[in-house]
Amino acid sequence: MRDESRLTRWRERMEIPLFVASVLFLGCYAVRVLAVDLPEAWQDTVLAFVYALWALFVVDYAVSWRLSGEGPGYVRRHGLDGIVVLLPLLRPLRMVRIYESVQRRHADARPRLALYARVIAYSGMSAVLLGFAGALSVYAMERGAPGATIKTFGDSVWWTCETLTTVGYGDVAPVTFAGRVIAVAMMVGGLALLGAVTGSFSSWLIQTFTLEADTKPPESGSPGAS
Repeated sequence: MRDESRLTRWRERMEIPLFVASVLFLGCYAVRVLAVDLPEAWQDTVLAFVYALWALFVVDYAVSWRLSGEGPGYVRRHGLDGIVVLLPLLRPLRMVRIYESVQRRHADARPRLALYARVIAYSGMSAVLLGFAGALSVYAMERGAPGATIKTFGDSVWWTCETLTTVGYGDVAPVTFAGRVIAVAMMVGGLALLGAVTGSFSSWLIQTFTLEADTKPPESGSPGAS
């Protein structure tokens, strides 16, 4: 049987630990990609941390599934959570779902600048984390590939900035199949996070102006004035 309150409490309790775990996971992955001269013993230690952090995401998914009481339907209704379990580097994309929840919950409520400011700030941080993860992944796939234009991590960071901001100069681009798959994910993720930022700001402005219009007293010469 579904226990909405227990599921909500579990998710709220795990939100910060899982965010920290995603940052640590990204750090360990960065060491694996960039520290090519690291001794093998240290590489094994970092890999062990990666698996331990990944296990934490698996446990969270399993507990959420159990508390939801939705059975196999949970996998279909929460596809993004499943993707995050397989690829924890994509956890910043959950910010889009949080934004949608905020929109539904406060659609008819008084606009709160602090709430929307937090959404914008979290979306910005998520975009940075997603960009760094994408830069690492593309660099790992592209370095050493025949005909590659992304030859250094700096090239990969520059390409990521072009992609997330939808500028796309075309001076550097992935040439491998895996690199292009990552590029597509970066394009979709960048647009989604950008939409969360601009949507939050626009929603706050619209609600503010609507509230001011509803509470503004009628002018003395208007037909409804007494």
